[in-house]
Amino acid sequence: MRKKLVFIWLTFLIVALGAIFWYNDWVYQLPTPVPEHYKAVKFGSQITNEGVLDKYAAKPVFLHFFNPRCPCSKFNITHFKALVKEYGSRINFVIVVVSPHQYTEKQIQDKFNINLPVVFDSSLASACGVYSTPQAVLLDSRHQLYYRGNYNSSRYCTDEKTSYAKIALKGLLQDNTRLFFNAKALTAYGCGLPDNCKY
Repeated sequence: MRKKLVFIWLTFLIVALGAIFWYNDWVYQLPTPVPEHYKAVKFGSQITNEGVLDKYAAKPVFLHFFNPRCPCSKFNITHFKALVKEYGSRINFVIVVVSPHQYTEKQIQDKFNINLPVVFDSSLASACGVYSTPQAVLLDSRHQLYYRGNYNSSRYCTDEKTSYAKIALKGLLQDNTRLFFNAKALTAYGCGLPDNCKY
């Protein structure tokens, strides 16, 4: 009788954990709800931010919108680091932390194990039209919005055919003004921004 109870209890735990995993997987495959007061920012728009962008006038800027508490942000850290390694000599990469919790630049750099500028300016999200994490924003050398969207359609960024951020980087560096991205690239998925990031 005792073995039966233990077996039933273990079966229940396994089913419960499986259900939680399935639910989380399903939730993060749905588009992030658009905030009520969201204002879309068109590609080609001039993005201004005196505190951050003025430091990067000579080269294009890649803004990585990141929330350390967001599971989706954690999934693509390896992919993001690979992009930095491949394009870091030609693009300025900046990590933009949008989180209700307090972090230091060093904590974020340690989390990534990477030495990049880290900013905590949530006004960049509304300036670029970002309302979820992780999101990639690519600005040309004049700070005009070239790309804002997802890194990949695959949760762990393993599908090269849908490596949207990488395609955008290549396109910008090749002066390609005719790049076309599908809805999967441009519809925000992941974690909505915390309440302290208002539109």
